[in-house]
Amino acid sequence: MDGIIIKGGSKLQGEISIQGSKNTVLPIMAASILNSGITVLSNCPRISDVWDMVDLLKDIGCVIDFEENTLIINSKDVYKTEIDNALAEKIRASVVLLGPLLARFGHAKMSRPGGCNIGSRPINFHLDAFKKMNATCDETDNKVYVKSAKLTGASISLACSSVGATENIILAAVLAEGITEIHNAATEPEVVELCQFLVGMGSKIMGIGTDNLKITGVKCLQDIEYRIKPDRIVMGTYLCACMSAGGEITLKNCSLSDGVGYIDVICGMGAMLRCENDSIVIKSDGRIQAMNYIQTSPYPAFPTDMQSIVMSVLSKADGTSIIEETIFNKRLELALQLNKMGAIVEVKDNRAIITGVDYMKGTTVNAKDLRGGAALVIAGLGAEGITTIEDSFYIRRGYVDICSDLKKLGADIKWEKTNQEKEKGTQK
Repeated sequence: MDGIIIKGGSKLQGEISIQGSKNTVLPIMAASILNSGITVLSNCPRISDVWDMVDLLKDIGCVIDFEENTLIINSKDVYKTEIDNALAEKIRASVVLLGPLLARFGHAKMSRPGGCNIGSRPINFHLDAFKKMNATCDETDNKVYVKSAKLTGASISLACSSVGATENIILAAVLAEGITEIHNAATEPEVVELCQFLVGMGSKIMGIGTDNLKITGVKCLQDIEYRIKPDRIVMGTYLCACMSAGGEITLKNCSLSDGVGYIDVICGMGAMLRCENDSIVIKSDGRIQAMNYIQTSPYPAFPTDMQSIVMSVLSKADGTSIIEETIFNKRLELALQLNKMGAIVEVKDNRAIITGVDYMKGTTVNAKDLRGGAALVIAGLGAEGITTIEDSFYIRRGYVDICSDLKKLGADIKWEKTNQEKEKGTQK
């Protein structure tokens, strides 16, 4: 099933729980390689990116059991250090396998990672750091080969606070000899959680939550059981869904602190929020206030993963809003799809100028990436008539079942093979 069909106009009400974090669990799954034993992860989301990482780990020798939301990884018999090309190209997070394999076996080889096409995503920061840690890096025929007879600690200053590079350096450093210092490290919650997970395995990491990390290498790590925290972007998505459709909903298994960087934007757009125990209650009458200027930046500022989603909401705001995308400029291409629905979004350089309209109309649109696809779902909830989203398989990369969740809240939404897919099936 590749399409989502939405009949707009239904206000949302009810409650749902927020799933475990995609961007947290993937590097933690990669980190399981560092321990020749058992890793148990609870609250693990059953999304396609997780299944792709499961396939990658199985391919190199891990034994995996996925029971409901508990993932059990046995990495004792990992024997392979070359990542399958087809598997690596399916998922961007495959790149964080380089650090653990290099640390445990002294070498690793893979093709360049895949993932959503949202802009330039080079891995030179990863490789430059490995070189400083006494590794050699060879790039030929679109493949990367890293090797080290003895990884050693180093002082590494990142030109920009890359999340992926920070994670890969940490994963390589925990078993390296000596001390590794990372300056201008990313401070996103997913990096913090990776560090906390590794400390639970026996790693020595200081400065967690700051942009200066100090990792002292250890000889070995131990088994661990760990619970994945809620997905802050999924939380933000459902908050924005309520704003687009109107209504009052409760999101369980999360708190306002999970939304650092975008909660103020959601309040500025007119939402009424309150906390109740481990839940957030949002109420919206569907009327959206424009935001003069929003800029995406690394944590704790407004996250790029929320940019498309907020753009969708602001398409019906009272006034003109500006969003500047400083990280992944291709995310602004969502404007073309929103404009098909009657939005007025003009893109100039890396800025989207959004002139709010009174209403949007359902039509057929195409998801181009994970968050852009979710943004189209949000637009469809607040639009008049039927919205059909083609290529919605992207959405499964980060949401366990966005249709089921929104149905529980009263939305008229379903997965369905679209006409485009039916035609493809007939031609096969």
